[in-house]
Amino acid sequence: MAGALRFRNDGTFTIVQFTDLHWQNGEPKDLRTRDLMERILEAEQPDLIVFTGDLIYAPNCRDPKRSLRDALAVAEESGIPWAAVFGNHDAEGAASRPELMAAMRDMRGCLAESGPADVHGTGNYLIRLEDRSGRTRNALYFVDTGALSELPWVPGYDWVRRDQIRWYAGESARLTAGNGGAAVPSLAFFHIPLPEYAEVWRTQVCYGRGYERPGCPRVNSGWFAAWSELADVVGAFCGHDHINDYGGKLLNTWLYYGRASGYQAYGLWRFARGARVIRLRAGEREFDTWVRLHDGRVIDKPPVHRPWRHWIGEKLRKPFGR
Repeated sequence: MAGALRFRNDGTFTIVQFTDLHWQNGEPKDLRTRDLMERILEAEQPDLIVFTGDLIYAPNCRDPKRSLRDALAVAEESGIPWAAVFGNHDAEGAASRPELMAAMRDMRGCLAESGPADVHGTGNYLIRLEDRSGRTRNALYFVDTGALSELPWVPGYDWVRRDQIRWYAGESARLTAGNGGAAVPSLAFFHIPLPEYAEVWRTQVCYGRGYERPGCPRVNSGWFAAWSELADVVGAFCGHDHINDYGGKLLNTWLYYGRASGYQAYGLWRFARGARVIRLRAGEREFDTWVRLHDGRVIDKPPVHRPWRHWIGEKLRKPFGR
């Protein structure tokens, strides 16, 4: 059953996305991560907190469920509703995805759900955003992108499965039917980037930094194609690649990375930890987004990346001599 939250009286709804905390055992770097989350939540005062995977680095956790609760304690103590999806490292230790989901569900403010039992993964669910009259104006999809491929002949990371895409399409159709036949503008949150994240950086103008090749699965199972067909997902937000934070528009959807938040995770000198902030307006397809860093700085005018093909195309379209 999809949960629901409400827009503010001014018609806005703000989300803070933390990603790749890689929390371990309450070590000094974990405490720096906690301080980052506290500072950013104090500065942004969001309506929802979203964690897009790798909340813990389970191989190094003595007690994964305890580490998970500690990683999420800031969200619980804030009194702000929060949601999460799992990443590829969360269940690599002594606790499975269902066990970790049960631990999350026991915490105050948690909106995450296991999702339908007949759909692949743990944590496929929907949150509706309502206006003051109770009408659904926007929606947020959360999907479990798994860990490593389960097929020995396919190397690399897992992919969104066909039954997950069918689940999304069914929820989308129900929302559209309830909205007079018009698609409900939606956002999607997940951990592992889709193959289209590599395509958008290669072919489109993007905003932000791309310091590493996207860690996408080898298999493109068509979730992005379903977004394009159903015309509802206007923005997608992932984690996984710690030194990427770019966003670009491919067809009708903006594809964004979060900003890596955890100090236990690998990083890059001068690429400071932080969080992505997203602001929606009720019923609108456009949204605002920026990055807030641990030290309080805001990146709302990120550097522009122009792929060489796009740059050459712009030059060819201009009259000679200019």
